[in-house]
Amino acid sequence: MSDFRADGAAALEWAAQYLERVDELPVLAQVKPGELSAKLPLSPPEQGEPFASVLRDLDELIVPALTNWQHPRFFAYFAVTASEPGILAELIAATLNQVAILWRASPASTELEIRTVDWVRQLLGLPEGWHGHIEDTASTSTLAALIAARHITGRNVVVCSEHAHSSVEKAARMLGMELRKIETDDGLGMRMDGLELGDVAAVVATVGTTSFASVDPVRELAARAHEAGAWLHVDAAYAGSSWICEEERWSQDGVELADSLVINPHKWLMTPMDCSLLWTSRPDELRTAFSLTPEYLRTEDDAYALSDYGPALGRRFRSLKLWAVLRCYGREGLQQMLREHVRLANLFTEWVEADPDWELCAPQRFSLVVFRRNGSDEENEGIVDRANRSGEMFLSHTKLHGRYVLRLAIGNARTTEADVRRAWDVLNREARA
Repeated sequence: MSDFRADGAAALEWAAQYLERVDELPVLAQVKPGELSAKLPLSPPEQGEPFASVLRDLDELIVPALTNWQHPRFFAYFAVTASEPGILAELIAATLNQVAILWRASPASTELEIRTVDWVRQLLGLPEGWHGHIEDTASTSTLAALIAARHITGRNVVVCSEHAHSSVEKAARMLGMELRKIETDDGLGMRMDGLELGDVAAVVATVGTTSFASVDPVRELAARAHEAGAWLHVDAAYAGSSWICEEERWSQDGVELADSLVINPHKWLMTPMDCSLLWTSRPDELRTAFSLTPEYLRTEDDAYALSDYGPALGRRFRSLKLWAVLRCYGREGLQQMLREHVRLANLFTEWVEADPDWELCAPQRFSLVVFRRNGSDEENEGIVDRANRSGEMFLSHTKLHGRYVLRLAIGNARTTEADVRRAWDVLNREARA
């Protein structure tokens, strides 16, 4: 048997040292496909090993094969931060091992989730009376919204922007629903002219698209959707967290009219993966799509069963880490963090616009910068590839009007101005190469 206290202390020390040295590690994993697999035993162990062996192999096998999302120069996709309060709360959540299939199975997990999600609602300035709960990711939250829309409307069509997240298309495919992608305007928001919604079950509006952080016209889409009897789901998985800062609530216009809304604290609110918040202004109707109680779960106190509002029955104690983050950072701490990320994105944008060899390709919104080097797509792809392979930074790309463009997304708690400057220097170095 392991010594839980001694091994726990060693694990915590390992975690602390990893966070202290993560900026010295390559951002992008410097391995080839199958390289780790070749070093792992083909068969499971017959005899138990000490936990110290696990920590040793973390250093020797696992860390070299990591893409380090906690690195301050992780600028790909949308950066995430597992903050220290959230990490410690994850340890406690695993210790308690709650399975909140219904209120009786875990009163603490159920009620803390309801209250903590409502705290976030207040911090973001969302309407009172909305029902909120936690799913794993925005993919599941969006899937739940489309299931509810189909159940309530009896229709089978989903409408979204051509720049909506791929999870919308995947959810429609899994549900056997027809997907209609709508072209965007010059601001990269969904076009409204000629939009017909008479046979539509759900309209998905995006606030902060993955590729460009563009914003759909939510208020007008809500009016059109409700007039046609369709459900309006708003995907603000990334940008919604910015509403904790009043100056960013311009993108919230019309969201108060949504039937459902998803925001991921694991993207920009310092909460460890995974934690996706799904609110609805129509909780009774949402519940009809998911409520199914077998005899072995019937009780007199099932009114709080959060499994009635989404696909999953078993539920982890996810609210504990979000609760810890909110308590340890507070509104002011989170605002300070997000405002610094936006400032750094603005600074990087200024460098791009001031250099005639580079161009800004989309309006800079939130903490995302979309840009490219003057030259061919192949040249830009080469710059990104060389910069990423250097291990000094990690960028991702997308395409805009058929052109290859670069994305720099700032969202890590440890990112400083020096990190952003180094990224700019690396890109210019590789461009000259």
